[in-house]
Amino acid sequence: MIKSIQELEEIRKKALEELEFRKQQGEGIRIVVGMATCGIAAGARPVMLKFVEEIQKRNLKNVTVVQTGCIGLCKYEPIVEVYEPNKEKVTYVKMTPEKVSKVVAEHIVNGKPVYEYTIGYEENKEANK
Repeated sequence: MIKSIQELEEIRKKALEELEFRKQQGEGIRIVVGMATCGIAAGARPVMLKFVEEIQKRNLKNVTVVQTGCIGLCKYEPIVEVYEPNKEKVTYVKMTPEKVSKVVAEHIVNGKPVYEYTIGYEENKEANK
């Protein structure tokens, strides 16, 4: 509970510093998790929480995790999109919390997308059935 104007001012100052830090970092990497009803029903909430946990654990400052509505491919939920500056978007499908650690380690940290979890790989797998 805020007890004084000074405490409120300190919170404001800290928030502005964090905002300025983000501006200096540029857009960085943005991880977007589909959190519409279809995504939540398929397990998107634990996936999003695992991304937040992994990003905090690794202290990655240039990465943000955000949620969005329906991405439009409900049969592939939970869906996660990774946006990196000057690179094509990578769409991960049928994500689980167990897959998140590998995506963070290989894609977010080392820059190598995990193709076996992407929509292109999944579509090829279905086409070859």
